[in-house]
Amino acid sequence: MKVVVLFRLLFWVGFSSTVFSQSRLDSFLRPADSLNTSRRLGVVVSEATLSTAALVGLHELWYSDYEKSAFQFKDDNNDWFQVDKAGHMYSAYHLGRFSAELFSWAGISKRDQMWYGATYGFAFLTAVEVFDGHSEAWGFSWGDVAANATGTLLYVSQELLWDEQRVVPKFSFHSTRYAAQRPELLGEGFGERLIKDYNGQTYWLSVNLHSFAKESRIPKWLNVALGYGATGMLSATAQSNSPILEHVPVRTRQFYLSLDIDLTRIETQSAFLRTLFSVFNTLKIPAPAFEINGLGQTKWHAIYF
Repeated sequence: MKVVVLFRLLFWVGFSSTVFSQSRLDSFLRPADSLNTSRRLGVVVSEATLSTAALVGLHELWYSDYEKSAFQFKDDNNDWFQVDKAGHMYSAYHLGRFSAELFSWAGISKRDQMWYGATYGFAFLTAVEVFDGHSEAWGFSWGDVAANATGTLLYVSQELLWDEQRVVPKFSFHSTRYAAQRPELLGEGFGERLIKDYNGQTYWLSVNLHSFAKESRIPKWLNVALGYGATGMLSATAQSNSPILEHVPVRTRQFYLSLDIDLTRIETQSAFLRTLFSVFNTLKIPAPAFEINGLGQTKWHAIYF
């Protein structure tokens, strides 16, 4: 999900830059001061079209490989040390944020940005969850729905409370040795592993320091990031490890403390750069990090991805 969203927006920005001159591009990307009905129509039609295409494609490319079943529920709250739930929260937050920003670009009121924009991520991911419910291999997960709702509420609550996003979920990834041991489950090749190998995924809450101390001299772009991940996972749970595996690693949670940059707070008059910064603000900047795991062990990373 995170990769599809990022690719779509990068493609749109890159395409726009080839069609418009710099000045025309900036004018096009600048949010409208009042309701622009043609932009609003474009946003609504584009989101509906892309969402339908994404759901149809997902059904054909992913779910068609699994047997269908009567609608069923699945309790997967103990799977993958909940790293997958962090991914749901992250995806719902940024799908909602991007949608709300598109509505803002069209000059739609703040209230409607919250109701129809920020809730887009929750609605889209709930539709995907219904697909899971009709799949023999999966099942509708209330834990996933709760994580989706958490991501949406994180965005909406900050807009209502502070009129800005002071805490932003971010993502980073590094390759691990575990995927090679179970490529059918953890992915073959970097693209699949980016999505499937939870050992290499880290989810962050990046907190902007200046927003909580506006009179201070702290740089407006400086953040402190709290990260969460896990390692040693060759299956969803320890009990489901394949019996053919001879050396089963120790499974443990990982917690991180690091510095980060809020790209959206870098001052610029360019609407193009602000759009680009908004897209890349989904990713944690590589930086030194302190780690403590669930076994009480600590580690210092000179640079952590």
